[in-house]
Amino acid sequence: MNNPGIAFIGAGNMAKSIIGGLLAEGFNPATISASGPRQERLDLVANQFGISVTTSNQHLASTADVVVLAVKPQMLKAVAMELRETLAHKPLIISVAAGITTQSLALWLGEDQAIVRCMPNTPSQLRAGASGLYANDLVSDSQRALADRILRAVGVVEWLADEQLLNAVTAVSGSGPAYFFLVMEAMIEAGVAMGLTHDSARTLTLQTALGAALLAQNSDVDVAELRRRVTSPNGTTEQAIQSFEQDNIRAVFQRAMDACAARAQAMSEQLGQ
Repeated sequence: MNNPGIAFIGAGNMAKSIIGGLLAEGFNPATISASGPRQERLDLVANQFGISVTTSNQHLASTADVVVLAVKPQMLKAVAMELRETLAHKPLIISVAAGITTQSLALWLGEDQAIVRCMPNTPSQLRAGASGLYANDLVSDSQRALADRILRAVGVVEWLADEQLLNAVTAVSGSGPAYFFLVMEAMIEAGVAMGLTHDSARTLTLQTALGAALLAQNSDVDVAELRRRVTSPNGTTEQAIQSFEQDNIRAVFQRAMDACAARAQAMSEQLGQ
């Protein structure tokens, strides 16, 4: 499909991030639409992107080639059940709701629907996102390619053969930005405690984080090797790294990410009833 009709059920931050990415990639705004319960918010989206909007989810979904479910997980069952009777034309369903499995979606939307489940993250707002995708058996090759094209508009995409691995994706990239924000927060506070102004500590910390990510992304060696190259024997960096290792930073991250994945699994069980 060169010009698929893409309907966003929900017009919040993630929907707006993807819409912005699609338009930047050259998608026609005339083929993109969004729905939501609040007309004043929809008017802002329409003015920002030049797309059509409506408060009727059913009207929007009834003719779309792609239906993107971009509502909160707690709301998804009610929204999906509401849409069930309008999906006889079998559009591609893309869900960006955390924790809701394709099995639950099929139960609510209809067992014969092609469904792609996606776990994006907030840097998608800057087209620097990372998304894990899983397709059920009814997704065709062309639909898979279309889902890939849509999500690549806001960042990198990794396809998974096992839906259960989306819990790991949640722990790595879905929640991952918050981990880095926490590290930045701690570094800024430490810099201030050492005498820097808050503005100086913030500027230096954020640029260092950006530079390190760009260096790792554009390097042909592993991040462990990049770390070793910065860590001169008996140097200043070595002292900091040794302190981190003595505090068992790897175990700290493993416990945190295990807890995140476990919560994702619990949400699937609680919200997928």
